Amino acid sequence: MKILVVEDEKKVANSIKLGLQEQNFEVDVAYDGFIGKRMAMQYEYDLILLDINLPQINGYDLCKEIRQQYPKVPIIMLTALGAMDDKIYGFETGADDYIVKPFEFRELLARIKVFLKRASTEVSNQKILKLADLEVDLDSRIVRRAGINIDLTAKEFSLLVYLLRHKGKVVSKVEIAEKIWDITFDTGTNVIEVYVNFLRKKIDRDFTQKLLHTRTGMGYIMKETEV
Repeated sequence: MKILVVEDEKKVANSIKLGLQEQNFEVDVAYDGFIGKRMAMQYEYDLILLDINLPQINGYDLCKEIRQQYPKVPIIMLTALGAMDDKIYGFETGADDYIVKPFEFRELLARIKVFLKRASTEVSNQKILKLADLEVDLDSRIVRRAGINIDLTAKEFSLLVYLLRHKGKVVSKVEIAEKIWDITFDTGTNVIEVYVNFLRKKIDRDFTQKLLHTRTGMGYIMKETEV
């Protein structure tokens, strides 16, 4: 497995590189956003670790650019910016996970293994998911409603796919937290509600028939009609 580390703090970058090499990963390091972009576009990595406060190109912008060319590569942001707004913006730009510094290497390693395992074992015979006039192509990651293309972030896409695979079933916030964010649900955070609202605005707001429904106190359900 090949991992790219984009981190301008050389001590941190080299420490991560050494730790990952000891786990038999092949690791490349870039110390600024420009070099990171060039390497990310030139080589196909299995996973990318990305700092936010980078010289040349910041991590948010770099994440967006990588996502355009490689929509499926797992991207984990590593940053000292721990505010909820920072995390939400990180997910909006396409990050799959967000780890606040300082962190323990074993936590980073555990999250890396989760994403690499998911990427290597995610096999589905169902390539297109449908509900009413909503269609999701899992290979091209194209989402359409009534023939209109809908642009989703990586996290929004993952959330939509999970809900569609469980259409007709109420999915709880706890389940979403575990399956989409790989975290234990914290009742003090509203990140799931925020993302459900992001998704609802994109797939439902401009259409008469609503597909994403809230069941108060229980969770969310994807279905064609709601009583």
